[in-house]
Amino acid sequence: EQRQYPVTYKGFPANLSAAIVVEATYSAPGTKQFRILSQTGSKMLADHVLKKLLEAEQESAADPRQTAPTAANYNFTLVGQQMIDGRPCYQLQVEPKTKSRLLYRGTIWVDADDFAVAKIEAEPARNPSFWIRDTKIHHVNAKTGEFWLPEHNESDTDVRLGGRATLTIDYGAYKMDSSDPRTQQAALQSQASELRK
Repeated sequence: EQRQYPVTYKGFPANLSAAIVVEATYSAPGTKQFRILSQTGSKMLADHVLKKLLEAEQESAADPRQTAPTAANYNFTLVGQQMIDGRPCYQLQVEPKTKSRLLYRGTIWVDADDFAVAKIEAEPARNPSFWIRDTKIHHVNAKTGEFWLPEHNESDTDVRLGGRATLTIDYGAYKMDSSDPRTQQAALQSQASELRK
């Protein structure tokens, strides 16, 4: 799939922006590779924000069990039910069992029919950097055929020096190289590990 990663920063010492376009390839059971197709804007933002994000994604793909929304990683509390895009969902409060930088705390909406995560509103379990004061994650998955895959992710971060950064991930169209359902299911499980973002 082809993804776009734009980031903007407004604050001290200047307003900056950067973007990369990436080709992402997943191979079951746990290998994710990225090829940067283009890079524009601030080299500092691209190198220290966007490329670090790609490294974290590769790390989480190597062992999806460490980041999956399961009882091994989270405590869950049912707080209600809500319709998301015309589908009934369970609304759950999630609290990570460890302060891993790859986990999050907040609210998730789980599709009542498929038991797939449809939406996340959360913050990282552990602050990834001293320079970051607060991060809010807004993530949406969409049902594509019989699979639930990431569609859009936005993270808003307050920086200690007084600025604000907004990172967006626009996931492109997904392409399965195999018609084998087991391979497709493995790819879906890998994508689900990205739900911490």
